[in-house]
Amino acid sequence: MQNHWFDLTGRIALVTGGSRGLGRAIAHALASAGADVAIASRTQADLDVVAAGLRDTGRHALAVCGDVSDDASIGAVVERVIGHFGRIDILVNNAGVGDTRAVVDMSPTQWDHTLNVNLRGPMLCCKHVGPHMIRQRSGKVINIASVLASRVARYMSAYAASKAALVQLTRTLALEWIRHNIQVNALCPGYFLTDMNAEFFASEKGQSFIAALPIGRLGETREIEGSAVFLASDASSYITGTTLYVDGGHSLT
Repeated sequence: MQNHWFDLTGRIALVTGGSRGLGRAIAHALASAGADVAIASRTQADLDVVAAGLRDTGRHALAVCGDVSDDASIGAVVERVIGHFGRIDILVNNAGVGDTRAVVDMSPTQWDHTLNVNLRGPMLCCKHVGPHMIRQRSGKVINIASVLASRVARYMSAYAASKAALVQLTRTLALEWIRHNIQVNALCPGYFLTDMNAEFFASEKGQSFIAALPIGRLGETREIEGSAVFLASDASSYITGTTLYVDGGHSLT
């Protein structure tokens, strides 16, 4: 396959939740492939650090503070990115939250918070970015779902429900926007080692969990990068509405 199929030079990407974990890794991967990248989250200081690292790769970077679950906030984020770069070619809906809680102990507010960030957030981002992509008749949307979109785990009801719904949102949007040359796909990571979960996975319980995984180890953040670049690039121009699992075989069990 020709290397230029994965070349993102001249493309503009917006990555939500881009200040840490998988979002940070994906932002760097897109920049390394040639894209200029805007990153968004709720913490400006963290965004500024990541944006500085992106600029060190020789790409342009923009750090925009915003709340993906708030319609006005994400609308302002998108307008600022458009105002700065002139377009958005790649949208990565990565911002998400997780909560481990039994249903009988869960308040409606806790349920709503998870669904608002993990499902309402991507919908709002697509609502505001979509018209720009439709006008330019091109675009790539990557929704970061989870292996728990199809698997189950105790006490993860809100998270799993939100990610399963995000896969269906992906499929619906893919059908709506296919005539506009916009590809919409879902990326479903398994368990990756990040700053947020490092303490748990270092514990005895965490080590037991890792040992039970089919591949016997956690994913490293670099192992999500190639999949993200693939779905953002011309190499996936005939792929839309699909779900790509990057989970070390977890979905097989």
